[in-house]
Amino acid sequence: MRSIRNAPKRAVNLTLNAKVLDMAREMGMNISQTVDALLTEEVLRQHWQRWQHDNAEAIAHYNARIEREGLFSDRYRSFMRPESDQDAA
Repeated sequence: MRSIRNAPKRAVNLTLNAKVLDMAREMGMNISQTVDALLTEEVLRQHWQRWQHDNAEAIAHYNARIEREGLFSDRYRSFMRPESDQDAA
């Protein structure tokens, strides 16, 4: 999905609401560009929604482990420690 926005274009046939299409043309809208942008947005939204669903269990396990054990870097983060702990380090 890295190059989805830069992929080559392909001609397709679409069936659209005639009234909406007429109104869009009257407004000077670029139909291809508008449909492409909206379709790209929806494809990306659904892609990441599916990714989140497919990986929900792994993410939950990871978050539970971090909650239990903390992060490896916790002991090196001086900006998050109380001042009394910083003096001891």
